Amino acid sequence: MARAFLLVMDSVGIGGAPDAADFGDDGSDTLGHIAAECAAGRADSTGGRSGPLNIPHMTRLGIGRASEASTGGHPAGLQRIEGPEAIWGHATEVSKGKDTTTGHWELAGLPVPFKWGYFPQEVPAFPAELTEALIAEAGLPGILGNTHASGTEIIEKLGAEHVRTGKPICYTSVDSVFQIAAHEDHFGLERLYETCVIARRLCDPLNIGRVIARPFTGDDENGFTRTPNRRDFSIPPPQPTLLDAAAEAGRTVYGVGKISDIFAGKGIGKSLKAADNEAQFDATLQAAALAGDGDLVFTNFIDFDQVYGHRRDVAGYAACLETFDARLPEFFAVLRPGDLVILTADHGNDPTWTGTDHTRENVPVLAFGPNIEGRPAGHLKTFADVGQTLAAHLALPPLRAGMSLM
Repeated sequence: MARAFLLVMDSVGIGGAPDAADFGDDGSDTLGHIAAECAAGRADSTGGRSGPLNIPHMTRLGIGRASEASTGGHPAGLQRIEGPEAIWGHATEVSKGKDTTTGHWELAGLPVPFKWGYFPQEVPAFPAELTEALIAEAGLPGILGNTHASGTEIIEKLGAEHVRTGKPICYTSVDSVFQIAAHEDHFGLERLYETCVIARRLCDPLNIGRVIARPFTGDDENGFTRTPNRRDFSIPPPQPTLLDAAAEAGRTVYGVGKISDIFAGKGIGKSLKAADNEAQFDATLQAAALAGDGDLVFTNFIDFDQVYGHRRDVAGYAACLETFDARLPEFFAVLRPGDLVILTADHGNDPTWTGTDHTRENVPVLAFGPNIEGRPAGHLKTFADVGQTLAAHLALPPLRAGMSLM
């Protein structure tokens, strides 16, 4: 036993799950479609990326082979590795959702045992009793939005009116989420958080997974920009997860990025907040330097999903994958004998797909470390196999769901 690392590339799916049609996502394939667009020269950008998708380190680990096993076709432009260095496979989610919370909970050994509440695709999206109570209890002059929307688009559209009226922007998506956007200076960051705490309590009877504070700055003339001070107010996991098992055994769980928010702080020993992939990679290296024998480092890399997937930016997503891959040698260099790393994802967000929401996809599972020999793991029937594998590696009691790969 040494340390364990669970690295989640938010939304890097590798082909439609067996039940993708039930979600309107049959044929989605985040990695495969990005690779195809790159190979065809349709993902070149003014930012400098061009040509086939260039992710040599993940390719050597086996992400292309995992994608091939999931879809039946190898991603265009990626070298087909005969003997990947990782234990490689693809996993299917058993929980009935395709959101961040559901995916992360199941990866940590807890398939979601209930159905989330969702807001309808109509205007207004929120029930009057919810918004009226929020306005009254938070002392608001009213709210704006009250609809399904892209966060960046609705801030651009309603930002000036929000500043003028003091009414926060409330919106939702296909996920189980209630989002509140407000200007850090004109509305106040702490006031935004306090409003979200009230909204969290009001959303509990509706079984809404997350209330998210979406602060922004700027003005109408120069445009509005979201800040790194996002905060998620989540329902806590209803049963113990890998994180709780590690904490109960006296281990330290390092939650990097939004991990602490996703698990409502449960089982987290030290939270390292970081706003984007670059900062999250730096924080992961910091956690690796601090982690001792038996500890767990759990990171969510958010940019794939938040910045590129939802905005359907194929070239940006491709560049983000390449930038992440280029930094992997820094991470490889800090691993110690006995360490186990699992690189995976929580759902898909195919930037070539219709709409702006997540896609129901299988995810790659790449398990590697200094003493681990590569081999195929096949098709994992639940994301919980990831958590069970990490629990076994850390000599923790078996989790309720999943089977270990080791």
